[in-house]
Amino acid sequence: MKATAEAGANIALLKYWGVRDENLNLPLNSSISITLDRARTTTTVAFDPTLDEDQLELDGQPAPEAARTRVHRHLEHLRRLAGTGWQAQVVSQNNFPTGAGIASSASGFAALTVAAAAALGLELSSRELSRLARLGSGSACRSLFGGYVEWVAGTDDASSYAHPLAPPEHWPLHDLIAVVAGGHKAISSAQGHSLAPSSPLCAARVAAVERAMPIVRAALQARDLRALGPLVEQDAIAMHAVMMTSHPALFYWLPETLRVMLAIRKWREEGLAAYFTIDAGPNVHVLCEEAESPEIERRLQSLPGVRRVLHNRPGPGPHVIASENRAT
Repeated sequence: MKATAEAGANIALLKYWGVRDENLNLPLNSSISITLDRARTTTTVAFDPTLDEDQLELDGQPAPEAARTRVHRHLEHLRRLAGTGWQAQVVSQNNFPTGAGIASSASGFAALTVAAAAALGLELSSRELSRLARLGSGSACRSLFGGYVEWVAGTDDASSYAHPLAPPEHWPLHDLIAVVAGGHKAISSAQGHSLAPSSPLCAARVAAVERAMPIVRAALQARDLRALGPLVEQDAIAMHAVMMTSHPALFYWLPETLRVMLAIRKWREEGLAAYFTIDAGPNVHVLCEEAESPEIERRLQSLPGVRRVLHNRPGPGPHVIASENRAT
């Protein structure tokens, strides 16, 4: 029983930070994201009755124990649905920096969920796959769909899932990721989520996100970057303010992160419509229209500390590349 699937990372326009239930990954607030076309994870899952335990290779190397444990727990959900105890060999490859705040866990667990379900012969709806992916990584539920996606926070396992808002071709926004650091961050997002309620700013940020949700939906529908951009920037800064005021405090920004943010504000004053957002890491996503993307990319590449620029647009949802199921 073997299958290979590919899924894209996503960048949240309105983000989730903090969970109400750590076991189910139920978020404190709903969120909206764009699934990316080029930042992708490819994962092969092969269930084998001769294996004594799940095995995981990540980016060509044996994965650390924490990652293996996380994948094992996720595969247990799918094994229960399929009624099998077979362990699996999992091989996963990212074409972008892993664990650096570019949503590698989102694309990784989306690809893992889709590949494992295909290998096991499970016939699941997109909503069911989204809920399953959420159990592995909250934001993975959004990577189960292409284009523009909303994750409904819900109140329990059945009501917390993602659904598409618009297909990729609805609005060909460009997402230029200014990579200022490619290594693994010291504190994972999973650890950071548990600290969010300790911040005195957490409740105010959650309330602000809920107020912004209908405005962001309308801006996406109207393809209005000047209406969308300020809300996206405000929420990114607010999320990092929660991180910085948690106990203990989390600091994901580097000096190069702030340099990019300030440069974008300056370019906007000069007439370029560009807006930044930052996930739980130091790398900066810059949103812009197609006509201005070459100039903005050129300027980003010239900034000190920017190692490279990853150019993305809205992309498709996950798909199965190959599958074979010969279990008897």
